[in-house]
Formats: sequence, structure tokens, C-alpha cells
Amino acid sequence: DVQLQALGGGLVQAGGFWRLSCAASGFPFDHYVIGWFRQVPGKEREGVSCIISSDGSKVYADSVKGRFTISSDNAMNTVFLQMTSLKPEDTAVYYCAASLARYGVTWYLDNGVYHWGKGTQVTVSS
Repeated sequence: DVQLQALGGGLVQAGGFWRLSCAASGFPFDHYVIGWFRQVPGKEREGVSCIISSDGSKVYADSVKGRFTISSDNAMNTVFLQMTSLKPEDTAVYYCAASLARYGVTWYLDNGVYHWGKGTQVTVSS
């Protein structure tokens, strides 16, 4: 079974930094796109960043570009989301998800048939 678990949520002050991790299992990690998404109650889920671990290609939403960095540890089947210069509007439940990699990574920010893990809450206080 495909399993993903987003870990590391918490409370952080605006301007600070935080790191989330996504532990993946049950599928060939390097054949999949791993994405980070976030959702605020009452709003649509937003694609934050995606990575294809086999070639290291990455994509970021405009809202986080230059502040967030996605990376993968292929040996550990883990994807990280390093978040810096955090803003209150980054407050959300963050999810990681996996989709079979068939296209370029940019396609997956808004598309893809994903396997989802449980989310983790990140709250940025002003």
C-alpha cells in the first residue's frame, strides 16, 4: 500500500523557519512525483511544491518561490519542505502526496492523480 505521512507541523513566528518531512513507503519512490499541498478551511487546496526524486526536478508555487525549498533523501524515501521567511498566510494544513511520474514536474502542481497522506498543521503567528 502507498503510505505517506507528513510530519513536523507546529507553531512558528512570522519571519521564522520550519521544516516538514514526508515519509513515504509502499511504492517505488523514484518513479513518483512527491508534492506538498496546503489547505485552509473554506479555501481550495493549493499546490505548494513538487519534486521528482529520480532527476531532482522541482516546481514551486509563486506564493512560496524563493522562501520554500523542497528536497528528497532517496535512501530514506523522504521528502522535505524547508520553509523560511514564513508569513501568517502560510498557515494551513500541509499534506504530502505521491503521483506516478509521467510528465514534467510543473504539470503536477495543479494536476495528477495523487495518493494522499494525513496532513500536519503549520501555524504562523504574526
